[in-house]
Amino acid sequence: MNEVLSDSVWCVVPVYNNGGTVEAVARACREQLDHVLVVDDGCTDVDVGALFEGSDIEVLRHESNMGKGQAILSALEFVHGRGGKWMVTVDADGQHDPGDIPKFFPAMQAHPDSIMIGARDFSGENIPGGSRFGRKFSNFWIKLECGTTVSDSQSGFRVYPVELLTQMKLKGSRYDFEVEVLTKAVWHGLKLVDVPIGVHYPPKDERISHFDQWKDNVRLSGRHTLLVARRLVPWPHKKLVKPDSTDWKYLLKHPGKFLAMLLKENSTPVELGVAAGVGILLATLPLIACHTIAILYVSTKLNLNRLLALNIQHLCAPPLVPMACIALGFYMRNGHWLGMEELKTFASNLHQHLLNWLVGSLVLAPVLAIVGGLIVFFIANGLQRKGAVGHA
Repeated sequence: MNEVLSDSVWCVVPVYNNGGTVEAVARACREQLDHVLVVDDGCTDVDVGALFEGSDIEVLRHESNMGKGQAILSALEFVHGRGGKWMVTVDADGQHDPGDIPKFFPAMQAHPDSIMIGARDFSGENIPGGSRFGRKFSNFWIKLECGTTVSDSQSGFRVYPVELLTQMKLKGSRYDFEVEVLTKAVWHGLKLVDVPIGVHYPPKDERISHFDQWKDNVRLSGRHTLLVARRLVPWPHKKLVKPDSTDWKYLLKHPGKFLAMLLKENSTPVELGVAAGVGILLATLPLIACHTIAILYVSTKLNLNRLLALNIQHLCAPPLVPMACIALGFYMRNGHWLGMEELKTFASNLHQHLLNWLVGSLVLAPVLAIVGGLIVFFIANGLQRKGAVGHA
């Protein structure tokens, strides 16, 4: 790495009560980079400042614990003020090897408008089952929210482009920051680049984690919900990086290329199940003459398989599903099922039956969507195991 680039890179180590490992981690980072900043997020187990007295490692302190996300944002402001162009974040618990920092250098030079994510190798010992599941779960939501596939969206070993990050409005202050920043970065035109790294997990009885299984999972779920909801709002995001020719607006102007993209879509069984569920859900609702538009819009915004979502709606075509919704809605509003007398006056009471359709569909649509989505998932999963479809 040339000296000019090296001088513009800062290593940031956010720490909260990892007094037994933070010093070794930060000093190992200093062996790789000239600028190292430790953010003491209200530690109570050790005087972090005292650990680095006499060294050129700088310490920034929060008087109380404000969360990992806020620690990174505080570091961002500090590094930006010092003229830093890149910010490498390394966890203080010792799971990351600072010796892997040089692995990011080629990607930093080749992809200056990107966030580099250290994709941890989970083939080693002592890898928690929760971490494996959490990574897959988080990766799924990231793809749903922004259409980008990443290997390890929960890795804290990352490289951020400082100037671009300062222009993004980020609200997450704890672990939810790390998923929010990836999704919003893609919305703003940045790319996400995987960089393979190692990882070290000590035995369970020696491991120190500040991830609260209840509070932090609730925060993450809430953040993902907000991001999906924002994804569905037809209001464009400010592009911090000029989009290339694969941007979806460009593809819509070139229908031949757009069709080619649809035909080449490769989805996982879970994604296919969600696409089927969305298609069935919207097709069951009384969106008269608008089903295709609604399904195409939602599946596009959520980066689902549009061909599947659009085609599966035919299963909900009249008369079976609409009549089932009308019958259920009539029962819910009147306390008894449709009889011959109601059927004879069906045409003259059409406006009433539209209301019955709406009421019935609000109950039946989620049920059909879940059942249909699960059926598609199990079929796709079975085919995948036989090697007939996509990749996991």
